[in-house]
Amino acid sequence: MRLVELKTQALRYVVLGDFGRAFRLYERIVAEVPTDLDARMKIADLCVSAGQAGVGVSAGQAGVGVSAGQAGVGITAGLPELARRVYAAVGFYDLSAGRPLHAIVAAQALHSLGADVAALRESLGTLYGAGSPRLAHARAGGARLAPPDPDTDVSPPDLTPDVDPALAAQSAAQVASSTTAFTSFPERFPPLPLLSELTPQAFARVLGTVTVRRLPHGAKVIREGEPGDAFYLVASGHVRVYSTDALGRQTELARLGEGAIFGELALVANQPRLASVEVDGEADLLELGAAALRAAADELPPLAEALSRFTRDRLLRNLLATSPLFRPFAAQQRLDLARRFTGHDVAPGTDIIREGDPGRGLYVVLSGEVEVLRGEEPFQSTLATLRSGDLFGEISLIRNTPANATVRAARPSTLLFLAREYFERLVTALPEMRAFFEELTEERLKDAEIALTADDLVEEDERILV
Repeated sequence: MRLVELKTQALRYVVLGDFGRAFRLYERIVAEVPTDLDARMKIADLCVSAGQAGVGVSAGQAGVGVSAGQAGVGITAGLPELARRVYAAVGFYDLSAGRPLHAIVAAQALHSLGADVAALRESLGTLYGAGSPRLAHARAGGARLAPPDPDTDVSPPDLTPDVDPALAAQSAAQVASSTTAFTSFPERFPPLPLLSELTPQAFARVLGTVTVRRLPHGAKVIREGEPGDAFYLVASGHVRVYSTDALGRQTELARLGEGAIFGELALVANQPRLASVEVDGEADLLELGAAALRAAADELPPLAEALSRFTRDRLLRNLLATSPLFRPFAAQQRLDLARRFTGHDVAPGTDIIREGDPGRGLYVVLSGEVEVLRGEEPFQSTLATLRSGDLFGEISLIRNTPANATVRAARPSTLLFLAREYFERLVTALPEMRAFFEELTEERLKDAEIALTADDLVEEDERILV
């Protein structure tokens, strides 16, 4: 039977509350595929669930040092001990095999069972914090334990009707808590985004602000349009990123797996979520909330700086991949062109372009939101609202005329700026680029005319009503 089929069958037994058969299936998976750390984790989770359901495993059966008289008492105290042993084994493998995010999940599970995890957190910081000799210099230079092939052939166990859940738990935990099943580990690990820029001590302290979220299939993590108050790292499993249009139709934007970060754009840019994210299958996520991040950033400014830098890099990559401005260029040419832009952070209310001023260059909204305004205050008309990926400033450059509108930051925004001199060289060398900007200019001017006409009609209606 394929590994994925055996896991699906085990999950069905978990849902049905048949702990004995579920333990037996996961035990077989770990015995034949010892590198499947997720199956080991399932055994520990199942020990916790079985204990909560009242399954009896004595302390003696769990291997705890108690008297002979005590060993015969069918209490559930033994199941937490089994779970602790397995979680500890998973944490050991995670640390050694390049899965530090999942090690944080194992540490949290141990902590919830009363275990002292200070040493585990310290080891995480030592192995994965800045300056660690085990970290590769580039993300591509390290390695981590690869997940097993879901099509791996695993022989199904005997699931006789009289599977004793207590004995099955003991047997499965014994297999899953072994730390000698495999001993080949990567020599160097890929650095963690953001966290590996912290010192080992800072890394360990930041772990105290992390919330572990272990979520089932279909669980909504963030919703489009909601305020961004946290960002997330995927410790295991997968999530689906999608947007929804006015008719309720979904467009899938990405699927993210272990090691991915999401949700940081809305948090850093202080703007609503641009997409929704839900769990695909099951997933363990690490959440850093805004309040916890601010508290950590006061003490650990490198984290805030790393987050801001990571966000800007991600926004730039997205822009290079999706903006029509970069479409005519090959990948290396896109990077070369992007280097010609300078980045600028602007506060709300800042006038980036003033109506009547000469055109200084081309702007691209990297994050945030700006408004295009026409007229004099307080009677200005809003012609358009521009967001991430939108361009502005091209009309005065193409027509060699003063700016015909004011552009003002409506939110905290990050802009890319290309000086007029380089813009002119660009459109001179590439006729298709000039054609693109000329077409964009005509569309913008038509849209502005329509918006102004609509404003005039509204004013006329108001005078009639008066």
